[in-house]
Amino acid sequence: MKQRSWIVGLIAAGALVVVGILVGTGLLGGSGGAPAANGVAKAMVPPGELDEYYLFASGGHSGQVFVYGVPSMRRIRTIPVFTPDPALGYGYDEKTKEMLGGLTWGDVHHPALSETNGEYDGRWLFVNDNANNRVARINLKTFFTEQILGPVPNIMGPHSACFVTPNTEYLFMGSRFATPIPHGTYAPLEEFSEKYKGVLAAIKIDPETGHMSLAWQLLLPPWSFDLGDAGKKVSDGWHFLTTYNTEEAYETLEVGASARDRDYIVMFNWREAEKAAEEGKYTLIDGVKVIDPVEVPGIVYLMPVAKSPHGVDVSPDGRYIVASGKLQPTVTVYDFEKIQEAIRNGRIAGHERGLPILDYPEVRVAEVEVGLGPLHTQFDDKGYAYTSLFIDSAVVKWKLGEWTVVDKIDVHYNPGHLCAAEGDTVSPDGKWLVSLNKMAKDRYLSVGPSHPESLQLIDISGDKMQLVYEAPVDPEPHYAQMVKADKIRPEVMFMKDPNRPYSVWDVADARIERNGDEVHVYMVAVRSRFVPDRIEVNQGDTVYFHITNTDMDQDISHGFGISLYDMNVQVEPGETKTVKIVADKPGVFPFYCTNFCSALHQEMQGWLLVKPAQ
Repeated sequence: MKQRSWIVGLIAAGALVVVGILVGTGLLGGSGGAPAANGVAKAMVPPGELDEYYLFASGGHSGQVFVYGVPSMRRIRTIPVFTPDPALGYGYDEKTKEMLGGLTWGDVHHPALSETNGEYDGRWLFVNDNANNRVARINLKTFFTEQILGPVPNIMGPHSACFVTPNTEYLFMGSRFATPIPHGTYAPLEEFSEKYKGVLAAIKIDPETGHMSLAWQLLLPPWSFDLGDAGKKVSDGWHFLTTYNTEEAYETLEVGASARDRDYIVMFNWREAEKAAEEGKYTLIDGVKVIDPVEVPGIVYLMPVAKSPHGVDVSPDGRYIVASGKLQPTVTVYDFEKIQEAIRNGRIAGHERGLPILDYPEVRVAEVEVGLGPLHTQFDDKGYAYTSLFIDSAVVKWKLGEWTVVDKIDVHYNPGHLCAAEGDTVSPDGKWLVSLNKMAKDRYLSVGPSHPESLQLIDISGDKMQLVYEAPVDPEPHYAQMVKADKIRPEVMFMKDPNRPYSVWDVADARIERNGDEVHVYMVAVRSRFVPDRIEVNQGDTVYFHITNTDMDQDISHGFGISLYDMNVQVEPGETKTVKIVADKPGVFPFYCTNFCSALHQEMQGWLLVKPAQ
């Protein structure tokens, strides 16, 4: 152990020397887009040492989640969620194939860690599918997707998902695209304002298992609901959504959806909505309890905001709600105490679509001039807010309560969202901020017309922000959350369970069973063979392989691939997976371990012999 510590120290010291040489020669500095020298040293995590934080970034239209370590910015894992992954066999085995429901892609936008009392608790990660109206839950003990719910009825394009409430009671899925409901209903676009609806779905989360179920929905106007955030502490029980296209345009939206000077923050009291559902104040639409807040007043209120808003973010104490209108150089800050006072005193400026509009001067506390293209805001532990500026390609730091900008730093290029350490909780850590940039342009070696995107690590521990590191990332990280590594305790293998269906734990119990034209292979995968390794079937048989990896040793995973049958899975230590093929091709087909497991890995193979049909 002492020798290992000495080696690690030597490596770190060597890195510092290299950094010092680079600084001395002018090859590394803190301006002009180059990471600062002392910052690089801060981000250095020597080989064999571990990062302080996990960062979970959405994979956009890849349908995946990317896992990074911070501060090293080392990419650790890609978690398949809505997209099949042949490397792991996700979407190939029977369980995950059923979860995907025949869909082969998804559009992951906003990962949300489960919370207890407003703090990340390290149990689950939830992600939305903007394309197919789904939401998924990842178990952070295994980093595997365990449940996919949906397509959810009545909603369309749940872009505003899936920010959880402070005790993970709910996550909410608001429609980006208004459509006629229920799904399958046709109406011409010319009847958009009359027959198209915006709908928000409330997804209830079981506090013990994390299991998700559709609880109720809110019927909303045919507007586009963009992003959301849950209230916390003083604002717990409320949820906030940005909405654009209150013009209800349906063609040339880049013009039509920006005609008004202001759109709205839609805020709703989810406890009152829950109560209304319990009291039967709903209409069933496609089997779902749908509450109309016009008919049940006191649930939904509107707050005017600068046109085409994107982010809405609640400060750690729950008092301030920060909204960013993309087409104005300011962020608007609302005071929850003023909001409640306005509701109590009936400070209503009017109604739109039957929903009450709170009087803007009564609820707005500040308009902070931050720069061009504000999109999203995060918070630190010292009372500062950080807002991304898409057009300026910058991040700006400003003081809550004083409403003054204190610092600004260039990023590369065109940031969308930001992610601060523990930044969406009631007690952010400060320390680190990651800018999720939409474009990388010239930051990395060229790989042709399709560019990576860029994650840039910013040190926010001091008075001045400092760019210290960056890493390329596949398209497209819309959002991320960063959690202390010690809050997550992954299991390095599955527990042996002799009662698990289809599992086999002893080679003596491995067998082949036939029932008509259905064949079940109960297989053991153990270094370095499959048992049985000779499987004879008839052309046309349906063959199920139930494979148990009995190597109860960390990082000894086995693959199972069948040549020419488009089948591969990875089976982790102690895990059982079932794959199915129809043996429609006669001949001899090798199957083999596709994941390197031992010195005799090459010898870990067998034969599938398919006898021609008579």
